[in-house]
Amino acid sequence: MNGKLSFEDKYSVLGTRDTKYDGTFFVAVKTTGIFCHPSCRVRIPKAENVIFYDSIEEALQNGFRPCKVCNPMEKIGETPEYIKNIIAELQQNPYEKISDEQLKAKGIEPHTIRRWFKKNYNITFHSFQRMLRINYAFTNIKQGNSITRSAYESGYESLSGFNESYRSIFGEPAGKSKNRNVVNVLRFSSPIGSIIACATETGICFLGFSDQKGIEQHLDEIQKHFNAILLPGENVHLTKVKKEINEYFAGKRKTFSVSLDMVGTDFRKKVWTELLNIPYGKTVSYKEQAMAINNIKAIRAVASANGANKIGIIIPCHRVIGSNGSLTGYAGGLHRKNWLLNFEKINSNQPIQKTVEFESI
Repeated sequence: MNGKLSFEDKYSVLGTRDTKYDGTFFVAVKTTGIFCHPSCRVRIPKAENVIFYDSIEEALQNGFRPCKVCNPMEKIGETPEYIKNIIAELQQNPYEKISDEQLKAKGIEPHTIRRWFKKNYNITFHSFQRMLRINYAFTNIKQGNSITRSAYESGYESLSGFNESYRSIFGEPAGKSKNRNVVNVLRFSSPIGSIIACATETGICFLGFSDQKGIEQHLDEIQKHFNAILLPGENVHLTKVKKEINEYFAGKRKTFSVSLDMVGTDFRKKVWTELLNIPYGKTVSYKEQAMAINNIKAIRAVASANGANKIGIIIPCHRVIGSNGSLTGYAGGLHRKNWLLNFEKINSNQPIQKTVEFESI
C-alpha cells in the first residue's frame, strides 16, 4: 500500500486485526450506523455498506455511533485507569512488591495485567516492579549510600537476591556500576498510537511510536551513548513532554519548550536543529532543507539524518516531503506522516495534503 490509500486498500485491511492504521481512518457501516477502528474484530461488512472517514468528527457528524467492541473514541494505547493507579502506587513506593493475591484483592485479574505489560512494555508486570526497585536502589548508590542499605531499602530481603536482580539488569555487580547512568522511560497514548519517550537529566533523547521502524536500534544507541540503562521512573522532562505532546494532539500547541538531549553526529544535530525552524503546518523539500544548512550537495545525507531522528514530532522530520509534494519515508509509517501533516494543515486553516504517493529521494 502506498501513502495514498484507495477504498480498496482500506477495505483490504478489515479483518486482519492489524492495528497499524488505527487512528488514521475509521470504518463506518451504513447498515448498523456504527463506526470502528480498521482492526476491529467484528464481522467484515460488505463493501457497498462501508464508508471510510479520516476523523472521528466526520463519522459523528454523519450520524454514526462508536463501536462498543473496539471503542474508537478512546485514545489508541490508552492506559486503563486501574493500571494507571497501580503504576502510580509503585512509583510512590518503588520498594513495594504487589503479589497476585494483592492484585486479586484489588479486583484485578493477574493474567490481565500481565498481558497488558507484555504487550505495551514487552516485559512482565513483575519485571516492571523489579526494574522500579532497582532504579530506586541505583539512585541511592549513586548518591553515596552503601549497597547493603540500598538493597534493603529497596525491598529486597537478602543481599544475594538484590545482587542477582541488579546483575540481570545492568549486566554487572552493583559495586562496579557507579559510573553507569539511567535514562528514564515513559509510555503514553496518542490518537495515532502508543508513544515511548526517554529522557536524561538534561532533556528528551527519544520520542517515537512504540511500533515504529528501527526503535530497538535507536534505544541501543542511546544506552551506549550515555553508558546507561533504560528504566521506568520519574523525570521532569518526561512529565513535561507528555503534557506538551497531549496539547499538540489537542490542537492547542504548535511549538515545544521541553529540553532536548540529541544523540548523533555534529552534522546530524545541525540537520535536526534546522528541522526545528520549519513552521507548524508548513513543509519543505529535502533540497530546501539542504540549502538551509548551506550544503546543497548534501540532499541524501540530509535525508539520512532525517531518518535517524530520534525525537519525532518535536523535531518535525514529518514536515519534509519530496520535491514534487509527495510523501517520502517516515519511521512511524507514511500513514502517520500523512495524518500529522493533514492535522497541522487543518489546525492552520490550510488545504489538506491530497497527493501522498511514495517518492525516492
